[in-house]
Amino acid sequence: MARLNLLWLVVLSAGCTWVTQDQPPNIVLIMADDLGYETLGVNGSTHYKTPHLDQLAQTGMRFTQAHATPLCTPSRVQLMTGKYNFRNYIGFGLLDPEEQTFAHLLRDAGYRTAVVGKWQLYGNARQRELAGRGGSVPEDAGFDEYALWQVKERGRRFWSPTLDIAQEGVQSFPDAYGPDLFAEYIGAFMERNRDRPLFLYYPMVLTHDPFQPTPNEGFVDHAVNDTAYFAANVAYMDEVVGRITAHLDRLDLREKTLLLFIGDNGTDRDVTSQVAGKLIRGQKGYPTRAGTHVPMIANWPGIIGEGQVNDNLIDLTDFLPTLMEVAQEDIPVESVTDGLSFFGQLLGKADTTRSWIFCHYDPRWGNFPPRRWAQDKTWKLYDNGMFYHTEDDPDEQFPLADSALDATGQQARQHLQEVLQKMTLSTR
Repeated sequence: MARLNLLWLVVLSAGCTWVTQDQPPNIVLIMADDLGYETLGVNGSTHYKTPHLDQLAQTGMRFTQAHATPLCTPSRVQLMTGKYNFRNYIGFGLLDPEEQTFAHLLRDAGYRTAVVGKWQLYGNARQRELAGRGGSVPEDAGFDEYALWQVKERGRRFWSPTLDIAQEGVQSFPDAYGPDLFAEYIGAFMERNRDRPLFLYYPMVLTHDPFQPTPNEGFVDHAVNDTAYFAANVAYMDEVVGRITAHLDRLDLREKTLLLFIGDNGTDRDVTSQVAGKLIRGQKGYPTRAGTHVPMIANWPGIIGEGQVNDNLIDLTDFLPTLMEVAQEDIPVESVTDGLSFFGQLLGKADTTRSWIFCHYDPRWGNFPPRRWAQDKTWKLYDNGMFYHTEDDPDEQFPLADSALDATGQQARQHLQEVLQKMTLSTR
């Protein structure tokens, strides 16, 4: 693909500042595992300590209306491909090796690509049998370098992890802590590629269970899984994010790098958190707000203004087109994407905003039935006709009958019904 501009130019409208670089900016995309919106201090949490992420939000842009799917694999496939799951989701723990990802596109644009952390997209034998096809290894998905847990072998992710590392193969690391090893690999990747555009995708293993002590609390038996350690896991997740920003600072790459942070779905159902005096139970796996509402932060010194709060709707399909716009590359005309770039919003513009989010949720994991819905900031409509005012009823306990709707509710229902009809036609 041909680059749109020989020099990369950005106008920060708020400050009327021109930034010129002789190469596209670096991109670091961090996805935390099972981390709902309510877990960050900057989002109102009084239960957890997240100073590094709070600082990134305070010196960048914090999003209040970002939504994922309720479960990890559907979210990751959607994020990496920019497509709703009805187009390409083949089964839990699987990414179709025929799919084009953001790593393919950015590599074609001249980026050195790496993925570090949790993979879980190759699948086990049973998952591949059910799907009728194989999953993907990192090379299939466009990554040049990687250090990953659970590619073809599972092992442990935290203490004494088993990792698959590019050019080195599968290795065990007795008594080491997985997130520390990932942070070290990330630093080395940045060092090796500091003079060229780099794309780092870091799907973290924290804060998924098993909930165990971190190195700050000391080594522990591998069998421990206690929600009493969830707060420590959140704090260590935040600490690792701080190390990544420190690596960028040390290599003089911070002002050349867009850093994005997002969660993959809601918090674990065994975890209850306190926010502004309210208790919120995690709803991972469920389509309610606590299952899909995730934290999102964008930070880019000198480009994204400080202390911005973005209340526009964002879903995971939006990342691929955004990254391509950051790289100043066109998405191939033959490619299908459901996303809408939010790049303009990062620059203080609001010309590309969503009025709705759609979700096709068919996890094929656990006991969760398939669900399809469309929503805006206030209302949510399922394809079975169930309609909710999610601001007043985030747990979706009180479906609204048509006869109970005022003019605003009727208009919202009609709009979301049109979205569902559009998405249904798209599947035919």
